[in-house]
Amino acid sequence: MSTTLTPVLTANWDQPNSFTLEGYGEYSAARTALAMDPDAVIQAVKDSGLRGRGGAGFPTGMKWGFIPQGDGKPHYLVVNADESEPGTCKDIPLMMANPHSLVEGIIITSYAIRAKHAFIYVRGEVLHVIRRLHAAVREAYEKGYLGTDIFGSGYDLELVVHAGAGAYICGEETALLDSLEGRRGQPRLKPPFPAVAGLYASPTVVNNVESIASVPSIVTNGAEWFAGMGTEKSKGFGIFSLSGHVTRPGQYEAPLGITLRELLDMAGGIRQGHELKFWTPGGSSTPIFTAEHLDVPLDFEQVGLKGSMLGTRALQIFDETTCVVRTVLRWTEFYAHESCGKCTPCREGTYWLKQVLKRLEAGQGTEEDLSTITDIADNILGRSFCALGDGAASPIHSSVKYFRDEYLKHFEVGGCPFDAKKSTVWGDQ
Repeated sequence: MSTTLTPVLTANWDQPNSFTLEGYGEYSAARTALAMDPDAVIQAVKDSGLRGRGGAGFPTGMKWGFIPQGDGKPHYLVVNADESEPGTCKDIPLMMANPHSLVEGIIITSYAIRAKHAFIYVRGEVLHVIRRLHAAVREAYEKGYLGTDIFGSGYDLELVVHAGAGAYICGEETALLDSLEGRRGQPRLKPPFPAVAGLYASPTVVNNVESIASVPSIVTNGAEWFAGMGTEKSKGFGIFSLSGHVTRPGQYEAPLGITLRELLDMAGGIRQGHELKFWTPGGSSTPIFTAEHLDVPLDFEQVGLKGSMLGTRALQIFDETTCVVRTVLRWTEFYAHESCGKCTPCREGTYWLKQVLKRLEAGQGTEEDLSTITDIADNILGRSFCALGDGAASPIHSSVKYFRDEYLKHFEVGGCPFDAKKSTVWGDQ
């Protein structure tokens, strides 16, 4: 059995006071960083090889370096805590169990990019998380870790926790910025990119919760320590979220490059009496994998070479009781509902994908409909304003590629062949 785990962000999750300042510590990394030159902090993050943990995998230090200096404009840091994608469940438990790692990371990041204001944009439905973030921020203010003259360094920072209205589209960074400014959350046309004209038309860094929370450990332990984990181009560790038909679902913090086979070993394998059928390497917006991909290293490059994306490392595990067509339909219904409607390919494409998939799942379609849904997906992919459209197309192509026979089986029996087997994945009883 593999025991390759790297508990850093999750190290104190089992402690009853992990979410308090007493249980976390005295922000020693922030004290160290604020005694450094801001450019040295950026260089350390660049040297560490930290890549964005929100799905895209863009080098974090490079993103920080894009912020123009000496431009006379205010700079902003916005933390994307609008975790909304089906299967993705790492940032919410991180903020619940260890919110001070995020707050300390925000201080360091804001200092590095010369920002005096920072925001945590968190989805409004997770009220328990919002309350915990407010408590952590309040503790930091009371200790003088936020506000004016932090640690006597002369650096000032104001941090605001902002609750969104629960739109999946606001996970896209420019839609998030529009929402934060009080407008309807819809993606902006790029360029200009947020680093040039972001929040209030000023230079802005938008980073994921896990990306920012990883920064204090890099400052404390050094860039080489972080870069010593993971793979050549995907450095460090990350939280892998196992859900679905697995014996012990949960969060597994491990180096990038670990395989699903190793993670399943630690998680007790597929639930007893069943076998793996398909899985997502990065949430519902990434092309699905099958059992043949058990040994693919889970890093940005290797997963990409095999035709999918690492995304948010949301590993949804499905066994043989699951109907692929029904699963893809449920995902598509989600994307159709969450489409902001701004661009035609996504607005119309997700609607028609949902209609055709409903017919296919009910066994009322024809083989020609498989060509129709892949054609619709082709017309969405790369043609929508943001990545929501691409995410909606991903399970279409991959499910038809790996499970074409299962689609055809629906036509043969005139309905879902799994109904008779009482598939449990969607609670059908």
